[in-house]
Amino acid sequence: MAPSRGPQPLARTLHKTLSNHRGAVHVVRYAKGTAKYVLSGGQDRTIRLWNPDTGAEVKTFSAHGYEVLSISVSHDNAKFASAGGDRTVFLWDVASGTTTRRMSGHMGKVHTVEFNADASILASGSFDATVKLWDLRSPPRTPIQTLNEARDAVQALHVDSTYLVSGSVDGYARTYDLRMGELREDYVGPPVTSVIPSADSTTLLVTTLDSNIRLFDNATGKLLNSFTGHKHAEYRSRACFGHGEATVVAGDEDGRIWAWDLVDANVLQPNPPPRVHDKVITWTEHHPTDAGEMITASADGNVKVWRHPS
Repeated sequence: MAPSRGPQPLARTLHKTLSNHRGAVHVVRYAKGTAKYVLSGGQDRTIRLWNPDTGAEVKTFSAHGYEVLSISVSHDNAKFASAGGDRTVFLWDVASGTTTRRMSGHMGKVHTVEFNADASILASGSFDATVKLWDLRSPPRTPIQTLNEARDAVQALHVDSTYLVSGSVDGYARTYDLRMGELREDYVGPPVTSVIPSADSTTLLVTTLDSNIRLFDNATGKLLNSFTGHKHAEYRSRACFGHGEATVVAGDEDGRIWAWDLVDANVLQPNPPPRVHDKVITWTEHHPTDAGEMITASADGNVKVWRHPS
């Protein structure tokens, strides 16, 4: 991980508020690379494409019959996957705004979907405690593999070229070596709501429902650091690394955005941070290439774009 310090996340100011959703926003994702677009999904069953520079809504994607809980954008930004209360995984073409494939097989709502690096494989994690892998290069609509080691709902996934990590309500982070067919189970304790690896895959950031974010060594499962002070005990929420992976950033159930120094785990000032959303913050994500920008989503129905003052 990069040792250099980037701009402090809490020094960022509000740039735009994206507020056309009716009801809670459960997920918001950046487009890949330098593209200046975000996708948000919410309780109102819609997915909305935004230009965060102007705050304008570019397009609305409507096909879900239930709430949208997860979105994953392909490497080339040409398609994205979504899932939620429908128990079905939707694959979308961005240009046409239509679904190109719908994959069924889960017995409960689908909490999380993630592409692999080249978007040839899609993984989905569900309330039914399974992870299913879908091959998008072949026409069959059935999963090529089902991972059923979890004993409660799967709420978080990350898919790499050689491994997959899942986070479950049973308190485990499970790492599957896709080449060797091996599984390592790391018991964290409280329900896991997000799993975020560092860029070099050496560490894993795990968010849990005990107001704690833990940093683990990805190879050994050893606990490296713990980040506390925020309130996160009831609702699914995603933390993230800040710019240069020098910090950890998370929203909490009081509508505050917290940040910690990655090395010493000290809370960055101000402590406590001001309340910036009216309800629980469900998602934080740093821009993949812009050091000064990040986004948050909240149950208050808003997505907010934050930028470091120039």
